[in-house]
This record gives sequence, C-alpha cells and structure tokens, in this order.
Amino acid sequence: MSEKITESKVNEALARVEDPEIGRPLTELGMIKSVSITGDDVAVEIYLTIAGCPMKTTLVKNTEEVLKEIPGIGEVTVTTDVFTDEQRRELKSKLRGPGGHDGVVPFTKPGNTTRVYAVASGKGGVGKSSMTVNLAAALAKKGLSVGVLDADIYGHSVPKMLGSGEAPHQVDEMIMPPVAHGVKMISIGHFVEGNSPVIWRGPMLHRAINQFLCDVFWGDLDVLLLDLPPGTGDVAITVAQLVPNAELLIVTTPQAAAAEVAERAGSICQQTNQKIAGVIENMGAMVMPDGQVVDVFGAGGGQSVADRLSILTGVEIPLLGEVPLDPALRAGGDVGVPLVISHPESPAAEEIGKIADKLVVRDKDDSLAGKSLNLGVTNP
Repeated sequence: MSEKITESKVNEALARVEDPEIGRPLTELGMIKSVSITGDDVAVEIYLTIAGCPMKTTLVKNTEEVLKEIPGIGEVTVTTDVFTDEQRRELKSKLRGPGGHDGVVPFTKPGNTTRVYAVASGKGGVGKSSMTVNLAAALAKKGLSVGVLDADIYGHSVPKMLGSGEAPHQVDEMIMPPVAHGVKMISIGHFVEGNSPVIWRGPMLHRAINQFLCDVFWGDLDVLLLDLPPGTGDVAITVAQLVPNAELLIVTTPQAAAAEVAERAGSICQQTNQKIAGVIENMGAMVMPDGQVVDVFGAGGGQSVADRLSILTGVEIPLLGEVPLDPALRAGGDVGVPLVISHPESPAAEEIGKIADKLVVRDKDDSLAGKSLNLGVTNP
C-alpha cells in the first residue's frame, strides 16, 4: 500500500526548488500560489516574477522533477501565474530589506563576505576577458556563487564569451542578471543594439558601473569578478572609489613589453590603496603535439611583473599561475563555452583551476571597505 500524499510532503519537496536567478527556494520567496491534491495526483501553481520570465521552463521542469520523486505520487501538473505589482514590491523588500535600494554598493556593506576581484591589464590583447570568464566558470564548477560585471564598457565581450544571448529583466526596479554556466553576469552589451559602439565620457561610465553594482540583484555571491578595460582610466578609478575592497588581478603575457605595461596597471594601487591579489601570466609556453615547448611570446613576463610590483608596494605580490597558450581557449570564447568546461583536462584549464583555488582561500580580514582612498578625484 502506497503512502498517502499530503500537502506537507508536497511542500517539503517544493522547498528544494530554487529560483535560478535569486538562488532561494520558491517556498521562501512566496512563489507557490496553490497546491491541490486529488488522491495520488498533485497539481501545483507557481508564480513567475514577470510575464515573460526567461526561467519559466526551468522552474516548471525543476518543480515537476522534485514532485515526481515523492513516493507513491501519481500524475503531476505544474502551471504558472504572474506576480502582481504588489507582490513584486513585497519580493523586492524581502530580498533587499525595508527601503529596498539605498544607493549603497552591497559589496562594501559591513558583514558582506563577497570576495571582489578587479581583473586588470596594461594593454588589450593579453586575454584579460578570457581569463575573467574562465576563472568565473572554474569557481562556479567548485560550487561557489559567482558573478561577473563586464566593466569594459567600450570593449564589452563577457556575454558572448559566456554564450549568453539572454537579456536582463526587471523586478520592481531590480535588474535580474542573466545566468550562464552557473555564472551571473551583467554588461553594457545587454543594453545596446547589435554591435553598436558606446560613446561615453567619464560621468556616464561612472553611473553605469554604479548602477550595475547597486541595481543588479546579485544575491549572496561568494565571488564577484569585474572585467576592467585595459589601462588606468576612468573605469579603474570609478571601481576604486565604489568598491575599495576590490583586489586587483593583473593579467599579462610573458612578453617583456607587455609586462612593462602591465606593471603600470598594477601600480595604480599606490594611488588607490587597493590590494593586489596577484599576477596571472597568460599565453605562456605552448606545448606542441610532438611535445616540443615553444615560447611564442617569450618567457618570464609574469614573474617580472610580480617582482617589480612587490618592490613598488613593499608587499610580496604572488605570481598566481602561468597559463600556457592554447588555441582552444580562444575558440571557447568564440562559441561561448569556457575552456575549463569544454576541455577541463587541458593544461591551460588545469592551470586556471589552480589559480581559482588560490583565489578561494585568500584572507579577506584586511578588507579596505570604508577606508578613505585620497584619490583627489571629484565624483561625477
């Protein structure tokens, strides 16, 4: 004789279904509209945050799957309805607390435990964005909650590299970021038409970065990666002002000329009082099919940058890893599947995984959140 299906058992199962964008159970978010039990058959109606919710198929599928795992259950039916404006306001209040948006960057609030890394380079073409998305995917594979903010406003590429064609949507003025490969993301590329250029001056850049940090619902992230534009311009200064606890990850190639420019990107910390988490050397020695090792871009650039920045800052700056040149890394960015997912066994993917491990265990007790930067720059 099969066990009787009760509403308690159904709710227990539903508590295991999370909203993919918010990362919390539907039962906790008030997204279960009704539960109907007829004999062994169960019908559940769930709320969507908006009418065109991109997660509708996923939510229905996940709900059906957990219900079918209940012993003795018969036919399962899952339908949907949409939140009212009042329910959306209640959800926003539940997620952000009374008052909702207060204009304060959540990653600088007391008690916030998100590790924030600003990925920087002295010049373009060193694989900074490729490194950002692969580190994000590697960290997500380890079970962490990860977000990427594409702060390279003029050269945005993160959505394509993560294979996301989905657009963000709003829930009562909260921007819900798209998710790909377990990584939440936001980019100006989500808001421009086609491949249109972005032609903005400093104040507009500042406002865009501030909105991405404050208005996007990131949830409880373990790690946030910011893909900065090359150099030490407006965006680098804005990030230092808005997220002073963001640690710099300097990406370079082994080439001496590239290393010299990367050193300048790292030395910005002397003006902003930011911490440098380390240096990553990309496009290192390439292993040919016959086993021969070819230094296409030279050797030693990453260690040179780490050594020089250690002298400039008076603090030991580690070389976090040397990622070998791998055409599959570039190909992964073109098709939207990071190398650490498509070829996890490759030497480059394994090295990126080791770098991710080092970032996870870094100590954040010396966070600079709330400290004066003394930048001498007027806010826009």
